Amino acid sequence: MISLSTLATFSLAVLFLLCSPGPNMAFVMTCGVQYGVRGGVAAALGIGAADIVLTVLTASGITAVITAWPPSFDLLRYAGALYLLWLAYKALRRPAMVMQASVAAFSLRTVFVQSSLNSLFNPKAWLFFMVFLPQFVDTQNGMVVQQLLLLGLVLTLISSLFHALLGSFGHVMRGVLVRHAYAARLQAWLLATVLVTLALRLMLMTR
Repeated sequence: MISLSTLATFSLAVLFLLCSPGPNMAFVMTCGVQYGVRGGVAAALGIGAADIVLTVLTASGITAVITAWPPSFDLLRYAGALYLLWLAYKALRRPAMVMQASVAAFSLRTVFVQSSLNSLFNPKAWLFFMVFLPQFVDTQNGMVVQQLLLLGLVLTLISSLFHALLGSFGHVMRGVLVRHAYAARLQAWLLATVLVTLALRLMLMTR
């Protein structure tokens, strides 16, 4: 259905794009620092889940319909910005997390959901899937929907592995912070700063 050379080119392009700093990278790194490896992996899986949703929406044509509606871009970015600001507020309001606490002290499901919504509320992600995936589809081979789904699954796999590694690197940074008494409060401010920065980025975003 899709040639190996096309899949190889597609995979390489995805890797190059993932290496560009973006909101997902910042969010996963921050979760790795705050919650350790399992938190970073949960955030990576959340991004993967969002990628699957966007793949299905793209293959079914829903993404094109939504992005073609002029207000959709602004609705997505403002909803995402408000959500991120709310998360930043919660990060500063809750008691400082004890670094040595076990992973059971927080909800991996919450990290997963937050990561997924962070991706889904980014209108550039919708535009990316709508524009990027079809470039590697060979219409002469037919089965366009199946090709889009396969490409989306390959992208999801690469993205999940890449972001899981980033989350693990965040855990290394956590190991450095744990030596300092003020680390718990620093974590909360670090997370809030990242979230506010991402919110501002969304509010200032243009097509």
